[in-house]
Amino acid sequence: MFGVFAPSEDVARLTFFGLHALQHRGQESAGIATSDGERIRIFAEMGLVTQIFDERALAGLPGTHAIGHTRYSTSGSSHLQNAQPFLVKGPHGPIAVAHNGNIVNAELLREGLEAEGVTFEASSDTEVIARLLVNATGETWEQRFAQLMRRATGAFSLTVLAPEGVFAARDPMGVRPLCIGELDGGYVFASETCALDHLGARFVREVEPGEVVMADGDGLTSWFPAGRRDLNVVSPQRLCLLEFIYFARPDSHMGGELLHPARMRMGAALAREHPVEADLVIGVPDSATAAAIGYSQESGIQYAEGLMKNRYVGRTFIQPDQRLREQGVQLKFNPLVEVIEGKRLVVVDDSIVRGTTTPRVVKMLRDAGAREVHLRITSPPILHPCFYGVDMASRGELIAAHNSLEEIRQHVGADSLQYLSVESTVAATNLVDGSHCTACFTGEYPGEVPLQLDKLALEVSDLDEARDRHALPVLERIEV
Repeated sequence: MFGVFAPSEDVARLTFFGLHALQHRGQESAGIATSDGERIRIFAEMGLVTQIFDERALAGLPGTHAIGHTRYSTSGSSHLQNAQPFLVKGPHGPIAVAHNGNIVNAELLREGLEAEGVTFEASSDTEVIARLLVNATGETWEQRFAQLMRRATGAFSLTVLAPEGVFAARDPMGVRPLCIGELDGGYVFASETCALDHLGARFVREVEPGEVVMADGDGLTSWFPAGRRDLNVVSPQRLCLLEFIYFARPDSHMGGELLHPARMRMGAALAREHPVEADLVIGVPDSATAAAIGYSQESGIQYAEGLMKNRYVGRTFIQPDQRLREQGVQLKFNPLVEVIEGKRLVVVDDSIVRGTTTPRVVKMLRDAGAREVHLRITSPPILHPCFYGVDMASRGELIAAHNSLEEIRQHVGADSLQYLSVESTVAATNLVDGSHCTACFTGEYPGEVPLQLDKLALEVSDLDEARDRHALPVLERIEV
């Protein structure tokens, strides 16, 4: 997510570059909404940021403030009607909402709103948040956000665009990241600090758990709808540990820590916990590269680049034919045969979730001549589903939940396999113990969760009709 209030700037263009820096967080769809203080205009499409926006699209988005979003679907299918930001209109006027996370009681909230006569057009929990906020009974934004905080359960980091300004908000647990930056003549909000760096914005601070921050012509205003926490008490934050392991870019800061050295510390801890005799250490690019360097430095085993990644492989509208499809990850990775042939390899990767990609990587390395392949994973085994914004809501799809370490090793085809412990992973972040969400590793959820979260629970009854409805030119369809 990205948000900006800067009356002297081309806010659509700033948002475009902010989203481009955050493309790694979602490649299914993207959108930008702008306001000039009276109207809200929005443009959203399926695909990557650079596929969607050109000069013509940006020229159709004038304004003094804006928000944007790149989508990785965790609630609702990957279709245009679920692309964000969501633009809705209610008793308090129009607003646009972008959201990172998952609302675990979205079905119940939607049923309650429908009983009040509110209609829905899509199948995402983000629309539930948007309509809950725009239909809140409070007369002030403080009162409306207070209702949202009381009623919505789960993880939500938000940017909200209203004619009067831009809001940024985090749920009281602070599961998903959100930060504030200062730009000449305005302020920006972003999911990660790397977006601020690309725009030349100065990092101010992170939005605190349970906080709402408004940027408008008067500057920044902040409040805690559920009451401000006691700053003398250990932080109630439960920042997702997977953000440190692989979600966020390594050049981003979270909790005051730069992620690249945090990942190097994870790799070093892996080398201490699970040493092995080998000739080379390689990382599966890009998220495991820093950890592989850390493993190499701690173990004394030489580091080398053994896999090249095609960084332009993202969402594509041209699907590979059957022969290319059978090549699997070879469209994404290419081994350096001259580097790895005949070598005993330590291969560092960030995680094994379903166990579909890792066997192909191991086979690719063996086909390239690797003599031994020893897998070292910088996350603990993922044993439990995530209900807070990661698309793994079923325990049945998690390979570590139903297989022993030896069974997983045999499945992926490695000579050895080891995971980093929860304790060492947490310690590598340098954050206060207890300030992470570790639920997918430990089963200890920071709040109440359902037995299972159905990603498609909010699907509209006539999806084809909804697709047709949203196939109109976007700017004409949703300018209010």
